[in-house]
Amino acid sequence: MVNVHDKARELAEALMQSEEYRSYIEMKERASGNEELSAAINDLHEKQFEMQKRQINGEEIGPEYIGQMQNLSQILMRDPLAAEYLQAEIRFTLMVNDVYEIIGEAVKTSN
Repeated sequence: MVNVHDKARELAEALMQSEEYRSYIEMKERASGNEELSAAINDLHEKQFEMQKRQINGEEIGPEYIGQMQNLSQILMRDPLAAEYLQAEIRFTLMVNDVYEIIGEAVKTSN
C-alpha cells in the first residue's frame, strides 16, 4: 500500500531540488541583502495579498489600487536584481501551481 505522507515528502524533496526552487532561493537571498529592495518587494507582496483578499471577499478593486500595483511592479522591474528575483519567484510559483493542478485533477476525476 502507498503511504501518501512518504510520497508527499518525496514531492517536497523534488521541489526543493528543482532548478526553479534553487534559483528562487538564491535570488531571494541576494535581494534580501539590499534593505531598500527587500522592503519594496515586501510592499509589492503585501499589496498582492491585499488584492487577492479583496477579490476573495468579492470587493471591487479600483483602478487607483491597480495603478499603484502596476507602478510598483514597473519600478521594481527596472532594477536588474529585483527583476531576476521576481522572475524566479514567478517560475517557482508556476511550477507549484502546476503540481496543485495535477493533484486537483487526480482527486476530481476519482470522484
